[in-house]
Amino acid sequence: MAMKDVDFSRVFVVTADQRRSRRGPDRVPEALTAVGTVPAGDVVLPFERTAGDEIQGLLGTAAGVVAVVRRLVRLRDWRVGVGVGGVELPLADSTRAARGTAYLAARTAVEEARGRSVGIALRDGRGRADATPAPYGAVWRAESALVLWGALLARRSAEGWEVADLLDAGLSNNAAADALGISASAASQRAIRAAYAEDRRGVGLAIALLEDAAARPTGVGAPSEDANVVPEDVGAVRETGITPSEDDVEEVTR
Repeated sequence: MAMKDVDFSRVFVVTADQRRSRRGPDRVPEALTAVGTVPAGDVVLPFERTAGDEIQGLLGTAAGVVAVVRRLVRLRDWRVGVGVGGVELPLADSTRAARGTAYLAARTAVEEARGRSVGIALRDGRGRADATPAPYGAVWRAESALVLWGALLARRSAEGWEVADLLDAGLSNNAAADALGISASAASQRAIRAAYAEDRRGVGLAIALLEDAAARPTGVGAPSEDANVVPEDVGAVRETGITPSEDDVEEVTR
């Protein structure tokens, strides 16, 4: 990625930690190969092993973050922490040597991801890196999109990934069916079971909300003005865990 195009006050760091590393084989080489296919234009400092079972990289775009998360969720063996914030300049030659609030936030996020079934968390280092995102704030919305989308991908079978890869490459359903040696109807059913259409929407939503979170330096603070909820509603969500419907929100705000 061209350094002149990077806003170093709002970049992304992804820190990923291998699950059950003490009881299983070393998956770091496999993960580095997978994230190494992320378009170079999205990467500021390439991923590398930063500890025995951990990898880390610096990204300049939300699209790059989503591409990395997608690859790691597919491998199933990783907890993923995403940090948004700044990085110290002059920029180090490697992610191991780099420092900044985005790195601190990514460390907090990957620790938070340990306690989640999906294993994805997002933190903003421009406030308190250890602060839990406020409900309905920009960081909360972006994290929620990543978690929900990641949960969808985690349920995808190997056959689902096969057809998704072909469709992602630009093949039509019929061409994908020919490549797989199955009928067009069977390919279509695989795509449906793989939630391919929902995956595409999830990608777009996650990118848009990550970009929004990065653009808001107070993302870990109070809910943003456009969050479409009132403080009483946020308190209710904390108490019940139930998200109000659009009708409920409209009724409260009248």
